[in-house]
Amino acid sequence: QAQLVESGGGLVQIGGSLRLSCTASGFRISNYGINWYRQAPGKERGWVSGIDATGRIIKYAESFQGRFTISRDNAKNVVYLQMNSLKPEDTAVYYCAAVVRGGDDLWGQGTQVTVSS
Repeated sequence: QAQLVESGGGLVQIGGSLRLSCTASGFRISNYGINWYRQAPGKERGWVSGIDATGRIIKYAESFQGRFTISRDNAKNVVYLQMNSLKPEDTAVYYCAAVVRGGDDLWGQGTQVTVSS
């Protein structure tokens, strides 16, 4: 069964860093572009960053440019989201999703990130 599992979330202080992982099982992540999203309490889910299957095309939402870095290790079947200089407003559940052409994207269950002072 194909699935994505996010990990690496947790509680971090303001200005700290976390690296989230999006690990695929049941399929080769190397065949898919991956997007990261987040949903803060009481807010709609928003797009954070995306990386194509080759890793050559990377994009960020403007508010994350320079603080977040997306990367992939296809040999390990994982996509990462490195988050630096974290702020309280980064508190959210972070999700990854595989872009499935002609079908519904495959979503993970999410990982909670809490930035505390």
